[in-house]
Amino acid sequence: MRHKESMRQNRSRNRLARSFVAPRLSLTALLACAMAFSFASTTLCAQTHKVAKPEDVVRAVAVYEWTGEMAKPTASRLIPISLFIDGKLVDAAVYLSRPVPFALASGNVYELDQTGVALGTFTIAFSRHLVPVSADSNPYDDGWFGYGKFFPPAPPKPSTLKPSKTLVAINGLDEDDDQPHFSARSASPGSGEAATPTPGSPAPAGDAPADDPNRPTLHRSTTTPSDTKSASDSTPTDDPDRPTLRRRSPTPAKPDAAGPSSDSVATLNDDPNRPLLHHGKPVSALNEKDIPKLAGLPPDSDLHQMVAVSDAVNRPSHDFSRAWDDENEHQAILAKMQAAARAQFASYEAANAPPAPTPPVTMSPPDTRHPSSKALHSLNPVSATPAPVPLVALLDEQLKGFTLSYGGAATYVYSAHTEGRGASPRYVTLVAQVDRNGEPQIAIKSVTDAAHLDRAPRMRLVDAVDAEASNRASLLFELRAQHSRQFALYRVIGARADEIFLAGSTQ
Repeated sequence: MRHKESMRQNRSRNRLARSFVAPRLSLTALLACAMAFSFASTTLCAQTHKVAKPEDVVRAVAVYEWTGEMAKPTASRLIPISLFIDGKLVDAAVYLSRPVPFALASGNVYELDQTGVALGTFTIAFSRHLVPVSADSNPYDDGWFGYGKFFPPAPPKPSTLKPSKTLVAINGLDEDDDQPHFSARSASPGSGEAATPTPGSPAPAGDAPADDPNRPTLHRSTTTPSDTKSASDSTPTDDPDRPTLRRRSPTPAKPDAAGPSSDSVATLNDDPNRPLLHHGKPVSALNEKDIPKLAGLPPDSDLHQMVAVSDAVNRPSHDFSRAWDDENEHQAILAKMQAAARAQFASYEAANAPPAPTPPVTMSPPDTRHPSSKALHSLNPVSATPAPVPLVALLDEQLKGFTLSYGGAATYVYSAHTEGRGASPRYVTLVAQVDRNGEPQIAIKSVTDAAHLDRAPRMRLVDAVDAEASNRASLLFELRAQHSRQFALYRVIGARADEIFLAGSTQ
């Protein structure tokens, strides 16, 4: 009995021990499995994932202004705006000014774009930092400006192909039976059989005799090298279109012993004062006498503006313009933008109109007489009809459509002005995106007048530009005040506009 009792206690202790050890073993196994899975996933990721080096984008944006014709401007200048470098936008007019800003270094080439399509290039010859001498000097001439030369796009090269003077015969048509010719379907080589006639042609009367004088034959050449040389010297004159191979130019003769050596010739070529022959004057040698500088701010009718982009990498063009589906769509969007502009003018006039003078109040004794019917009729509010509000005349209207990103909503920019009151015209600029119902949702609205430009500058659209080389364009606006101006970039997404960059003031 005592032995059985001890065996029973031993079995109880073993079961209790297993109850504590089993969870430890399972937890250890789970940790081992997790570590193995983590190692396997890490090894798999290291084998399949490749981290590419991010692209270092250096991209400058400027505004090119000129008067006259674009090919031959009367005066021109380049205004630096932004520089995208190290993943952020900085002011191009002050970045690395040592003393000339980095964006205005001589020799920099800018591409003149219209909604992303290149229309030419502009090469900077020199830059100048203008400072107004006095308050009476030309306004807006304060800051860094670049001056150079415009180059139109290179015309396509003319084709060098010439029409052939030999008529091409197809399927044996228009062939002269009296002249020997090769059949389109020749017999098997070495079989000695006649060629298979072309379908539709009459069968031959018999085999051609072997001694036919008109039958073409092949002979092995037996000419000597001297004969070949004499034959090559003779120029055939029967075929003017016969291609010829030109010989390479002979090796230049060695200089005589008495003549200059090759080292002395190389020294002469390396002389910086050695005169050179050029077709015209190089851009690097142009100065103020060669390039007319644009000064002041000409009127809107004479001043032309265009976006200029300089990039360290040649990137494909991206057209951000949006063409109209038809004239009906154009007129529908124009009518909606005009209605929104008139509403903005009405709100501006109501907020800035001077208060009407209040007539003086005079006390008069009450009239106790019975009013006449005419007086009662004049006091009746139902009979009074309000005067119609005249429509505001919108002048110099401009409506442009853009697609600022792939698959993005259509973006429209509308601008106009009115005659205003006296000599103070009103200016309006609207930026809107169309929703699913075709209704424009206003993202930017700007209304001001000529007498309050310092309080609210006038917004003038320059163009859409990809300032970050991201295939997403922003709207570049000129903010023109009374005697100064700035340039700003706006990104429009979902009928909302965010100012992503504002350049320094240019006076």
